[in-house]
Amino acid sequence: MRIAVIGGGPGGLYFAYLWKKRHPEDQVDLFEQNPADATWGFGVVFSDQALEFLRADDPETVDAIAPHMESWENITLSLHGDNVAIDGVGFSSIGRLELLQFLQQRALDAGVTPRFDTPIHTIDQLNGHDLIVAADGLNSLVRRAYEGDFGTSLSYSSNKFVWYGTSKRFDTLSQTFVKTDRGAFNAHHYRYSPNMSTFLVECDHATWQAYGFAYKDVEQSKGVCEEVFADTLGGHCLVSNKSVWRNFPWVWNEHWSFKNMVLIGDALHSAHFSIGSGTRLAIEDAIALVKALESDAHLTTALHRYQAARKPVVQKLVNAARTSAFWYEHFAQHMQLGLIDFAYSYITRSGRIDDSRLRAMAPAFMARYEAEKNGGDADGGTTA
Repeated sequence: MRIAVIGGGPGGLYFAYLWKKRHPEDQVDLFEQNPADATWGFGVVFSDQALEFLRADDPETVDAIAPHMESWENITLSLHGDNVAIDGVGFSSIGRLELLQFLQQRALDAGVTPRFDTPIHTIDQLNGHDLIVAADGLNSLVRRAYEGDFGTSLSYSSNKFVWYGTSKRFDTLSQTFVKTDRGAFNAHHYRYSPNMSTFLVECDHATWQAYGFAYKDVEQSKGVCEEVFADTLGGHCLVSNKSVWRNFPWVWNEHWSFKNMVLIGDALHSAHFSIGSGTRLAIEDAIALVKALESDAHLTTALHRYQAARKPVVQKLVNAARTSAFWYEHFAQHMQLGLIDFAYSYITRSGRIDDSRLRAMAPAFMARYEAEKNGGDADGGTTA
């Protein structure tokens, strides 16, 4: 079989590598419009659960990446300058470019033919391929060419966000919520290397308008964010990389394949960054597609199996992501809560964690939360 993979992000690279490794007799061509060393963004994050899922299918790759990742067991929330830790929430992160370079090497070693600096302008360029895997992201050429056949829907969250990096090192994945005289901001930040961190800034549309961000250039916007989060950054600067304000796009497709074309990753669906699952979903899509293709020699049947097996799993996660995003669209209102109530609202926002699970997952936090709700403290004392 001759396969064309469009898109050299994590999902496309991983599918190309995995298929070629397991089917060395097949021709796998990977097309990426950018150079091999180009990327946007800074770090990517995986939950412990996501890494264990990947390890079950490909322990060799996960074990090779793990030593290069930054890891932590807590989430830290900062509200109006006061901090609270939520224990038992394990995550690991790695620089996006470092991850891409690692997967590029894996694909090369397996025998994939990479074609960087090679934009695909029309599907006709890929005539002769038996299967076209569209891993070409939110602006997927394949999806846009056949939106009606894929049953594509597209909408946008109301909040504005912008991605930065910083040399400030953060001990854990953290969320900092700040109120100013013109609105409210939130920063999602975590280290992805010993000396660099991701720093995503978010605000509602009213705050964005109040600051006039629509009329500020990249450097001016960065300067405002550095001022708003001066205490958090501790003298460190923000770093731009295509850092423009955007609304989060919700992409969904009812039909995951058409003819010999199939979608994976952000080309297929998007999941809000607040649950940190975009890269994970893309890689899991690649694994599911490989399994489906191996399960049936008939291509159309195999692609239908891919959708039937994977769609319910993705739908559940996307629903949780939408619920989480709704919480963020109203985070300024949640900031009126006390610190512990705010933290509880945050950690239960997606609807996937109830009190029972939270007690098992984060016993120290829940002891503090329940003690405060009962008018005492975590050590059994009482408050005045």
